[in-house]
Amino acid sequence: QVHLVESGGGSVQAGGSLRLSCAASGYFDRYACMGWFRQAPGKEREWVALLDGNGAATYEDSLKGRLTISKDNAESTLYLQMNSLKPEDTAIYYCAARSYARQCTRDRSGYAYWGPGTQVTVSS
Repeated sequence: QVHLVESGGGSVQAGGSLRLSCAASGYFDRYACMGWFRQAPGKEREWVALLDGNGAATYEDSLKGRLTISKDNAESTLYLQMNSLKPEDTAIYYCAARSYARQCTRDRSGYAYWGPGTQVTVSS
């Protein structure tokens, strides 16, 4: 069983920054694709940033330039650095991991493991 736990969320003013972390434990493939998704109130969960097993990152177009996804394989921890935050970034942010698949997919159904989420609130 794989467990993912996010941390680092909080409340910030517009223009501020946050760094989210996702600690993975259990029988975990360190080279599987991992990613961040978010869900705002009343909206579908959407992908934000993905990191494949070769270390290649993909970002949702509207968020490019403000996000950096990274991973510490030794610590089995995924990160998301978010800068220049906007009120529309307010959402619950989820960490997700695929099961033994290095390639990523933007389809959330392709992720076997999910964390409970961490709330990010950006005020204007």
